[in-house]
Amino acid sequence: MEKKSVDATNDFKKRIPLPIILHMRKPARVRVLLGCMIPVLALALAFMQGCSHEQAPPPEHLDSLLQTRRDRDAAFKTSAQSPIPAQDRARFQGLSYFPINPALQFRVKLNRYPAPARIRMATNTGEIRDGLRYGFFEFDAEGQRCRLQVYRLDDSGDSGKASLFVPFRDSTSGRETYGAGRYIDLDENASGIYELDFNRAYNPYCAYGEGYSCPIPPEENRLAIPIRAGEKIYALAHR
Repeated sequence: MEKKSVDATNDFKKRIPLPIILHMRKPARVRVLLGCMIPVLALALAFMQGCSHEQAPPPEHLDSLLQTRRDRDAAFKTSAQSPIPAQDRARFQGLSYFPINPALQFRVKLNRYPAPARIRMATNTGEIRDGLRYGFFEFDAEGQRCRLQVYRLDDSGDSGKASLFVPFRDSTSGRETYGAGRYIDLDENASGIYELDFNRAYNPYCAYGEGYSCPIPPEENRLAIPIRAGEKIYALAHR
């Protein structure tokens, strides 16, 4: 790869959030995506004796999320490394999201497996991504107890930080959201306590165009409930 191309890639990584940094370009025809990320929180629903009550999230958290979205939109529209097909960038007006939903933000404990099993995760191109089934999160949503497996893929990026990967599908997949599913990325920490915020769920690069290889959420991470938070389906895809 020429130095000019490397510099362009590095510049792109500096201007966009973690999920996109996790995309890895292969020297071959197919570019690989490990994870790419996005979305927000605001307005809470808390019910007391039949009365609803809305509570806004901390302003600094909301500001951070909105800025992440703005940075992502700008990079998608202008960068040479954007997954948006070149012919669509002129009419690209930004990604679409559900309204911010604080009810789908959870503070959860990572239940680590004592001996994490090796896994082989398939991609949309038939490639295999190796990693660990590292643990799981449990939370209550839409009146149901839900569980999502948490993975650590071997090629989880070059940021120098251990990254946890939470791919999932839900009942909006293929209708309101990308059919193959969405992702959440988290930096591993020592406490084992995480903010599982579905407002930050994002589409893999495969949602925007061809030429990418993206992990397919395993069947064990299919939720029966709708997750109406985070990124929605990309309207210009495959037109």
